[in-house]
Amino acid sequence: MKVERGDPALRIGAPGPMGRILVRGEPGHDIIPELYPKAGEPVIDKPGKGAFYQTDLELMLKNLGIDSLLVCGVTTEVCVNTTVREANDRGFRCIVLSDCCASYFPEFHDMGLKMIKAQGGIFGSVSASAPVIAALSTDQSVTKAFAKRWQGIKRAT
Repeated sequence: MKVERGDPALRIGAPGPMGRILVRGEPGHDIIPELYPKAGEPVIDKPGKGAFYQTDLELMLKNLGIDSLLVCGVTTEVCVNTTVREANDRGFRCIVLSDCCASYFPEFHDMGLKMIKAQGGIFGSVSASAPVIAALSTDQSVTKAFAKRWQGIKRAT
């Protein structure tokens, strides 16, 4: 079904400016150099809209004792929203970094963020990246810093 939807010139496997669209091994499918994983870091190759669909992400996070996620990416209204909703259903606490997400349509980005934080944070919280980076950069351990700042970030959204 994914191949049948949308503009035929922009479908999965169609030639694009960075190789075939959404095909593993093509330059447009790779991770940008600034975010390339360190040796041994896991990489999730997600085949669906959300990061949990048909991946080992939940198992990997739970094995590491992780229960809180910072979420960013494109597009806000599709992949980011789907991932946050899937994470919420699995019991993860999510903060979406609003300035680290994007959409082709600014109004979709805005509405995608509003849907996440609606009803007191039904799916998660939304914050700019600066306060989260500041919280994670304190002298405390990352866990203590994140836990301490979590309530402040939640109230601010």
